[in-house]
Amino acid sequence: MMKNLLFLAPLLVFQWVVGQSDQDTLPKAEVFTTMQSVNIDGRTIYLTAQAGTFEVRDEQNKPLALMGHTYYSKGDKREAATRRRPIVFAYNGGPGSSSYWLHMGILGPRRIVVNDPEYTPAAPYQIVNNNFSILDVADLVMIDPVGTGLSVPLGKAEFKDFWGVDQDIKSLSLFIRQFLIANDRMNSPKYLLGESYGTFRNAGLMNRLLKDGIALNGVIMVSAVFDLRTLLFPPEDDLPYIVHFPTYAATAWYHDMIPDKPEDLYAFLDDVRKFTEEEYTPALFKGDRLSAEEKEAMAAKLGAYTGTDPGYWMKANLRVTNGEFFAEFLRDKGEIVGRLDSRFTGINQDLLAQEGSHDPQSSAISPAYTAGFLDYLYRELNVDKNLHYATSAYEREGFKWDWKHVGNERWGTQAAINTGVDLAEAMSRDPYVKVLILNGIYDIATVFYGVEHSINHLGLTPEIRDHIIMKYYEAGHMMYTHPPSMAQFKKDVAEFIRETSR
Repeated sequence: MMKNLLFLAPLLVFQWVVGQSDQDTLPKAEVFTTMQSVNIDGRTIYLTAQAGTFEVRDEQNKPLALMGHTYYSKGDKREAATRRRPIVFAYNGGPGSSSYWLHMGILGPRRIVVNDPEYTPAAPYQIVNNNFSILDVADLVMIDPVGTGLSVPLGKAEFKDFWGVDQDIKSLSLFIRQFLIANDRMNSPKYLLGESYGTFRNAGLMNRLLKDGIALNGVIMVSAVFDLRTLLFPPEDDLPYIVHFPTYAATAWYHDMIPDKPEDLYAFLDDVRKFTEEEYTPALFKGDRLSAEEKEAMAAKLGAYTGTDPGYWMKANLRVTNGEFFAEFLRDKGEIVGRLDSRFTGINQDLLAQEGSHDPQSSAISPAYTAGFLDYLYRELNVDKNLHYATSAYEREGFKWDWKHVGNERWGTQAAINTGVDLAEAMSRDPYVKVLILNGIYDIATVFYGVEHSINHLGLTPEIRDHIIMKYYEAGHMMYTHPPSMAQFKKDVAEFIRETSR
């Protein structure tokens, strides 16, 4: 026995040395600290800003990833922990987007000024004090998921290990838990704030965190989606056509394409909802059993509500995808409308195209956001200029998302892409958590009627259902590019945090 131990000892020492060497060669977390301030409603708030990376470890305590983030805290670490100041973890979506849109659009101490709903000219861009920041009511952690920003895998982990619904939820839950511990914030009121796919992530992440013993005070959903059927237009599925129709009608209202246009947008949308539920949905459900007369009558109504030719709806068999609507709606004017925000229009270079060629809203604002944020990151937050910031995971070779999600399986295969089940479970098992959902009326990327449908099919008790608060904005997916909506966004989110953190 002693002989065997003596024989193994050199091998064990060799393995330890090699392992130690591997650890030493791993890139290290780096944080760049600066002092920042923001003036909100005449009050100056002084902040410590820490931008850089945080080492996340797996359940076996092995290095898993460097997670890029920017952490804004009021006062020093000890003071923040003592005051129990709320802390918000925020991110954008994609999947595959870094979080500079929310960072520089509405949440952080600086914001980019864009010409909503027109195109913003090239630099110099305006980077101004953000009077609509939430930093007067909470500390803020902007997170870039692995593959975006400065976030990269460590050790044996690869990018593909993070690129999926469940993989993404797991890595962010580990980051949040370990970040809270490292910064003495475990007893602070805690919030998630996600936009677009970030809301899909939110639903799964709030459930995962709860199972790990971390109850949230609130979850904020910006331009939400929980059931991807509402966006994907699957074959022989009428649901996405149904939930998109009210947004098509809202777009027609905005662009004055409706004869005798009603003055009240919200009353108009109530009428459209009623028509969609009581007439359009039953007509689609009949399928090929719908008579020619019934079909023509329905096409006439669809055309009237959307300012389009009834003949187009006849050719489309009463079913128009969002991409088809982008191209058709303003075809006679030689324009297309925006996917993220249908108030924006752009040039249609192919008047025979079946689908829109690009998103005018994205083209109108992306250069300003990208250049403005990178200037702020490297110049004001003092991040090392040698560190590459990936604005999107599409910069990484082989980016591909795994859409499988635990809880979506039936008969041994994936039957859905839906984290609404997680949202329902988390809210039912934590009857105190509240959810704020912010909807852009002109958002054709994640349509408001789709969110309403999902919420109405979660199977929640009335008491829990009342914990979901819906707000609407006369803007699009990024409603914070619209100045009036920017002010409303701040008011709604700040009130939500104050009321749920008492």
